[in-house]
Amino acid sequence: MSVHQSAIRWQRNPHETEVETYSRKHQVTLNGGQQINVSASVEFKGDSSCADPEQMLVSAVSSCHMLFFLAIADFQGYRVDSYDDNPVGHLESSANKGMEVTRIVLSPRITFGGDIMPNQDAIARIHAYAHRNCFIRNSITAEVTIK
Repeated sequence: MSVHQSAIRWQRNPHETEVETYSRKHQVTLNGGQQINVSASVEFKGDSSCADPEQMLVSAVSSCHMLFFLAIADFQGYRVDSYDDNPVGHLESSANKGMEVTRIVLSPRITFGGDIMPNQDAIARIHAYAHRNCFIRNSITAEVTIK
């Protein structure tokens, strides 16, 4: 078991363009001291120069999947030289809960090096294992697919 922490800090400031409301900007500090500027998404009066919580959720799913993929590939003797993904999350209306991230699509592009190259079946199996074991994916209700 492990424990994961962050600190969230928001202070009232006027909205940058809509004077009748407040700014959604805030800071997230991770336990390594890294600071991330966060805001609501633009559709909800947020600042486009900041990360939004939905982007961070989608990124967390992609990052978790990648880390499991790398570990499994390495364990099986494959050397991954690069892994790139442009995950997309879909915020949609739900009959029961209002708005929610209902689905996330991962589109990894992976380059292998070394002496042993996996075939497409091996790559699909590694993705399936990573998908099944990703802590973040197992923690959410959104459907996660891999292109």
